[in-house]
Amino acid sequence: MSAERQTQRDPRQRPEQPERRDARAWAWAVRATPIGPLLLAATDEGLAQVVFHAEEKTAAEAVARLTRRLGAEPMAVSSAVPGSVPSADSGTVATAESADSTDSADSAPVPRCAGHLAEAIRQVESYFAGDTKAFTLSLDWSLTAGFNRRVLRELAAHVPFGTVVGYQDLADRVGEPGAARAVGVAMGSNPLPVVVACHRVVESGGGIGGFGGGLETKRTLLALEGVLPQPLF
Repeated sequence: MSAERQTQRDPRQRPEQPERRDARAWAWAVRATPIGPLLLAATDEGLAQVVFHAEEKTAAEAVARLTRRLGAEPMAVSSAVPGSVPSADSGTVATAESADSTDSADSAPVPRCAGHLAEAIRQVESYFAGDTKAFTLSLDWSLTAGFNRRVLRELAAHVPFGTVVGYQDLADRVGEPGAARAVGVAMGSNPLPVVVACHRVVESGGGIGGFGGGLETKRTLLALEGVLPQPLF
């Protein structure tokens, strides 16, 4: 079946355009995790993107893409901020506490995006350490829209740590019972994996389903949450 006929059958599978906004401040960092390096990017509204397998080339491509979509170069955050979190990839990022504090007369205010980024780093690292079961982050949803955003919001709000949901069930939950395949497309375009946990979406018949970060990554995340057994080796 041609792509054109597929689109006619299910218009929810058409590429969805992110919101168009004026240029916005943002910052990014890469962190090593048990599933490989993750790139996290945050705007003044909150965490905006998580990118898997963020080795040097992938990270550079992601930063260039975000620069185009957000309309501005990422901000350089001063390493002079007390309590900062070092990042070899992006300079230094301020902690959420220092970003919210009142600065002294001889220091500039820390951008909100830096505080959001630092808090995202803290919670992601806590998640992989087994301590965080639910993310409590401000999220910037502007890199997704329409049906995809509705499905991802439902997933974030109602599919908690240690549980899974089928593609069809998720389609039913957003009032689109014929959209199981479109749900899969939405999961594949999720700009916030791990935090908005598309790894928890599986086949209704018991299969693990697909995953943009690779099936081994999906198995690792599900094992971390106790859905699958931890590998022996």
